[in-house]
Amino acid sequence: MPQPPEIRTVNVTRYVTPLREGGSMPAIAEADDDFLYVLKFRGAGQGMRALISELIGGEIARALGLRIPEIVFANLDIAFGRSEPDEEIQDLLKSSVGLNLALHYLSGSITFDPTVTTVDAKLASQIVWLDCLITNVDRTCRNTNMLLWNQQLWLIDHGAALFFHHSWHNWEEKAKGPFAYVKDHVMLAQATELEQVDVEFRSILTPERIEAIVSLVPNDWLVRDSPFETADEHRAAYTKFLQIRAAHSESFVKEARDARERLV
Repeated sequence: MPQPPEIRTVNVTRYVTPLREGGSMPAIAEADDDFLYVLKFRGAGQGMRALISELIGGEIARALGLRIPEIVFANLDIAFGRSEPDEEIQDLLKSSVGLNLALHYLSGSITFDPTVTTVDAKLASQIVWLDCLITNVDRTCRNTNMLLWNQQLWLIDHGAALFFHHSWHNWEEKAKGPFAYVKDHVMLAQATELEQVDVEFRSILTPERIEAIVSLVPNDWLVRDSPFETADEHRAAYTKFLQIRAAHSESFVKEARDARERLV
C-alpha cells in the first residue's frame, strides 16, 4: 500500500484574528513553528465532519497534483484563549481543545474571480472531477474557494465536501450516483477535458492510495457522534465510499458533461 502523506503536528501559540466566514468561524493563528495558519476548529458548527472532509478532500487534491496549502494537525491547549475577550470566540476555543486542523496561510493571496482570470480547460476539468468525486458543494461563483497566490491557483476549504456523512443512510448506493450540484460549479463552462482527466485521475487514485489518505484521519475524530461501533469501521466506510465512487466515475463525469452542455 502507498505510504500515507506526512502530516505535521503543530501547537497553536497565538490567536491572531477570526475569519468570520459562514458558521464555522475559522481563524488566523500562529503556531510554535512561527508560521501562520488558517485554523479550523473541531468545536465549530459541523465539528469533526468538517475536519474529516477538509483533510480527506485536501489530500486527495494534492495526490492528484492540484495546489493545496500545507495541511497540519493543530493542538489547542486547554489554557489557550482564556484571555480572549469575545465570549463567542472563547466558547469556540474551549470546545476545541485537542487536535484541530489548519492550513498554511497564504499571505498576500487574492480570491479567485472567474470574471477576471481564465483557467485553462485541463485545470478546470481536473477541479470539476475532484469536486464531483468528493461531492464538494462549495465551489460556486458565489464562493469559489480558490485563491491566486504567486500567480498560481490554489484550492482551499473542502469542509463542505463528503456531505453524505451527515446521513449515512444508503451510503454505498449514494457513492455510485452522479453529482447534481455540479451544475453550479464555477469551473464547469471551461471543463471540456473531463474524459481525459477521468482516465488520468483514476490511474492515480487507486484503491490503495485512497486507503492511505483516509488512514490519516485521527481516531479521535471518528468516535464522536459516529454511526459505527469503532473508529476502524468508520474509517473503512469512508475508504469504501471513495473507492466505489472512483470506480463509478463515469456516472459523475456524464452528469458534469450533460450539465455543461445545458450551460453553454
